[in-house]
Amino acid sequence: MAAQPKPEGRRTRAEQRATTVKLILDTSEELFAQLGYYGVTIKDVADRMGIHPALIHYYFDGKRALFDAVFERRMEYAVTVRTAGLDAYEAKVGDRPTVEGALRAYYDGAFDVYVNEEDNWRHFGRIFAQVANAPGYGVEMLDAYLDPMVLRLIGLLQKALPDAAPEDLFWSFQFTSGAYSLILSRTGRIDRLSGGLCKSDDFVAVRERFVTFMAGGFNALYKRRKQKSK
Repeated sequence: MAAQPKPEGRRTRAEQRATTVKLILDTSEELFAQLGYYGVTIKDVADRMGIHPALIHYYFDGKRALFDAVFERRMEYAVTVRTAGLDAYEAKVGDRPTVEGALRAYYDGAFDVYVNEEDNWRHFGRIFAQVANAPGYGVEMLDAYLDPMVLRLIGLLQKALPDAAPEDLFWSFQFTSGAYSLILSRTGRIDRLSGGLCKSDDFVAVRERFVTFMAGGFNALYKRRKQKSK
């Protein structure tokens, strides 16, 4: 007997589960972004959703598991985007990368979801900044997801500056990474300092300037070391 079509408006259990889990993750993401990991409880998430905390515990084994799920669903996409950017750039330039080109391949695609305000990514940006600046647990999270790509980027930068001191490249990346985390935090400080001339959520302005500015730092350290070695 042929399967009957699903009545309009009826959802399978799998679809209902997926919808519920997404709503839990979306709500948790917003709260974690606002209050940080330690400022949020399972009850806070449940209260915001108007449900009993037991429903969240049914899907997630505690707050740590919930936070991990919030983080992981975004990072998987972020890794995919950055990997694609590096792949395309290497295919284009081969063994002749530039500092700015390599940084643009790594960062430009990452900014796109914030520029386009896609699917609450700006909430995740603040969570990423929290994790990036958290010793221990935060470092472990980034080690698992980003370290292979960071080392790949360092390799491209070493090709662009073949006689650069490796420690200068790693320190320069550290400075760049710190600025990136601050930008994703969207603290609003630059809004106040500039009297409204600049806005911390203006990711278009950020993307237009970020890589060019950071590339200047990489090149300046490289040139300074070259001059000292003469």
